[in-house]
Amino acid sequence: MASSGLSQDQVFEVLKSPRRRYALYYLRREGGSAELSDLTEQVAAWENDTTPGELTTEQRKRVYISLYQTHLPKLDDADIVDYDEDSGEITLSRRARELDTYLGDVSRRELPWDRYYLALSLASIALVAGVWLEVYPFSTLSGLTATAIVLVVYGASALFQYLYYRHGAGQETPPELRRADSQ
Repeated sequence: MASSGLSQDQVFEVLKSPRRRYALYYLRREGGSAELSDLTEQVAAWENDTTPGELTTEQRKRVYISLYQTHLPKLDDADIVDYDEDSGEITLSRRARELDTYLGDVSRRELPWDRYYLALSLASIALVAGVWLEVYPFSTLSGLTATAIVLVVYGASALFQYLYYRHGAGQETPPELRRADSQ
């Protein structure tokens, strides 16, 4: 670990709370940022072995208060997250990567949605430019067909991403909970 990194004592202090580990896992899973309300719901669901929709108000409130008052400020003080108390926005900092080896399951890569949509945008621009400049094989497509292709691909991508996070891999539990489930 670099001298500017977290000390081993700091790492263990930050990660000793399961609630902080769950918060970091959720933020990693969501691409590095989330709203406090969304984070609260998922952490509470994991802790209570239920779904966010089945949580009681008391379960949500208990997790919200501890995240708001204790856990997120501690992660913010350690420069692991950037936490804006006013807006409720939480973002992983670069320093959070120092914790990956301690959090486990880093070999499973999440889909890089930002890169996927960037590539999709560049491909869409190339398609539209090819049709507009009448470059073969794009010249065989009409402008309406090219527009339909772009819209269908973006729509299908958005639907897939929604299903991925709501019903598929996005509902996975943190690694330590998966290990407990498999025993």
